[in-house]
This record gives sequence, structure tokens and C-alpha cells, in this order.
Amino acid sequence: MMSCSQDRRVVVAAAIAASLLMLAFGLTYRVLEAQMLTPTSNSPLDPDALEGFPMQIGGWKGQDVPINDAIVRRTGTDAHISRRYSRGNGWESVSLYVACGAKARVLMPHRPEICYVRAGWTLVGRHFMELLPDGGMELPCSVFELTRGGLDTRKLILLNYFVVDGQYCGDVSLLRSKAWRGSGTIDYVVQVQIVASSETATADSAIRLVCAFAVDSASSVARLLDGLEEDRIFGEVRGQAKEK
Repeated sequence: MMSCSQDRRVVVAAAIAASLLMLAFGLTYRVLEAQMLTPTSNSPLDPDALEGFPMQIGGWKGQDVPINDAIVRRTGTDAHISRRYSRGNGWESVSLYVACGAKARVLMPHRPEICYVRAGWTLVGRHFMELLPDGGMELPCSVFELTRGGLDTRKLILLNYFVVDGQYCGDVSLLRSKAWRGSGTIDYVVQVQIVASSETATADSAIRLVCAFAVDSASSVARLLDGLEEDRIFGEVRGQAKEK
């Protein structure tokens, strides 16, 4: 049986260990934050960089949905797309939001589990998926189930993925890993969000709908990335020419 002094030593040791652990986590967060906030020489992307994204994707027909300028400024992104795509005479539709920027710290905080929850939505489910569009590519993504209670009960299914310098990622893990090496190691980040309402359909059918659009639009996103790569390379060549 332990004595009172032994009990006290165990408690003190546990408290010290917990404090050290919290300190370690705090330092880790500060280092990561400092890396993300480090000024970089990356030039902002062209605001028209996403203009080439097609309005017609297979059987889907798109329509622009303007976003309030104040909201766009708060996101801090260089370029964005906000559209609604429908098929089957409008019976099936999804909302598409694509944003891109040259700084990781801009897009990293703007992810569904943070932004939607802060806006009053409740996260009730999250699934990690790997879709297989045509062409042999793999598309990792996160699918969120969100609800909003009260008198205005709504349900949403949201599919989200990032593309960091041409690499696809279903969450911010790739952004974080690159941040450790300094945000200057990132040339561009693209975030894709596809949203469907599950008010008039089951959650499973809404998930199938956002996944179907993600697969159908994957080749268009890939072509968009090719354009960003060309712009980046052209910008580097142009910058080198100016230095000479």
C-alpha cells in the first residue's frame, strides 16, 4: 500500500509530465504557425487563373453563383470559382467551390470542419474516400455530413480535397508536412468543395451525387492544374529574365 508521501510524489510526477506534454504541443503549434506565417517571395496567382474551367462537364451544366465581395476578401484567395451544376433536367444538382492561392496559410484554416462549424453547422459524420476517375488517377477526399438544427433544419453532404503543387490530398496533412519545411516550398494550393443537400434525399444518395460529380470533373480539374503549372513556370522564366 502506498504512503501519503508516495501518493504525493506520483501526483506531482504526473502533473509535471502533463505540463511538459502541453508545453511540447504548444511549442509544436507555435513552430508550425511561424512556418505558415513566414513571408514568402511567391507571387499571387492570376485572378483569372480559373476562368478556363468548363461550364459543361459531361451531363452537368453549370451556372455561376456570385459570392459576396467581403466574403471573398476574408478568404484571402487569389482566384475562385463558385457555381451550381445540374443534370437530369435539374433534378440533381451540386454546388462547386474552387479556390486557389500561392500561400498555404491562406487556405489551411478554411476547411469544412472549421468554417462550417463556426457558421453554426454541426458535424455529424466524416468519411475518407479514394475515388477512381478515368485515366488511372486516384482522388483522395473527405466527405462530411453536416446538419443545422432549430426551425431551419438543413442537411448537407460536402466533399472536399486539396491539390498542393500537383499532389492530391483528402485533408490538410500535405499542407502541414510542407509547412514544416517552410511555406515558401509551396507554389500553389487548390481547394475543391462539392456540396449537395440531403433534405429531399437520403444521405447515401447525396454522397453518391457529390462523388459522381467529383469523378466527372476530375479531368477538368487536372487540366486546370496543368494551366497553373504552365503559368508558374512562365512566371519563373519571366522573373529570371528580368533579373538578367
